[in-house]
Amino acid sequence: MIPPAEGLSFHHIGVASENLERDASAFAAVGYAQESEPFADAGQGIRGLFLTGPGPRLELVTPYDAGSTVLAGLIAQRIKLYHLAFEADDLDAALAALKAQRGKVVVPPSPAVAFGGRLICFVALPNRVLVELIAT
Repeated sequence: MIPPAEGLSFHHIGVASENLERDASAFAAVGYAQESEPFADAGQGIRGLFLTGPGPRLELVTPYDAGSTVLAGLIAQRIKLYHLAFEADDLDAALAALKAQRGKVVVPPSPAVAFGGRLICFVALPNRVLVELIAT
């Protein structure tokens, strides 16, 4: 058996959103509130904001502009919850461990505005769950 990735801590669930304000308001009904100011990341093709509440932290994410295709398929299919995110003490080691488990890199490591320029990457696990790794 291949050992699991080590040094990971859960950070958030990614939520695809057509409208950040409308979704933030809907989550407010169950006790969520905005954690920080909204962000825009042209490089990633997204805008978003984080919410905290009685459950796990949520990241609401919407396309950056009308030309952004990053979330278009998910939104068109009405898929809301689409990734699990983990901070990684050692991004390279965590990425290698997931690849050893037959994970496929969907987005290679790149800086993210939402995390102050820290590197993130996305890996599709063999069970089709999308995982975001965030360098600490």
